[in-house]
Amino acid sequence: MTTESEQRPPLPPFTRDTAMIKIRKAEDAWNTRDPEKVSLAYTRDSRWRNRFEFVRGREEIVGLLSRKWARELEYRLIKELWAFGDNRIAVRFAYEYHDQTGNWFRAYGNENWEFDENGLMAVRHASINDLPIAESERKFHWPQGRRPDDYPGLSELGL
Repeated sequence: MTTESEQRPPLPPFTRDTAMIKIRKAEDAWNTRDPEKVSLAYTRDSRWRNRFEFVRGREEIVGLLSRKWARELEYRLIKELWAFGDNRIAVRFAYEYHDQTGNWFRAYGNENWEFDENGLMAVRHASINDLPIAESERKFHWPQGRRPDDYPGLSELGL
């Protein structure tokens, strides 16, 4: 049983506006790099395919995100609406990070999301590719944390 505190508005069915709100909330949460906080947007038994990893449930999500952000340093993410319908949203995204040796990367990907009636994500499929970049090629320069509202999105950045 889901409690009201476990609801994550906006709730399905999604409109273009509510899908865009949902995407921005997800982007903001991921840019905190707080695995516990991020995991609360997913059902207790959420199923993920993330690159080559298959996880189930919040505990495994926290583990995956903890490992991710331990190796992807100065992580900054932008998500953009691709498509939506009823209880599903598709996004494209890019994020930049560097590894422990200072090598920079831009990761590009797509996610397919499916939500339950309480607005919690029940299924997430992510396909991600990393591109090595020079530090001078970085495009995500806001201070660590939430992307400012006036900072360009992926399309505006030509990504």
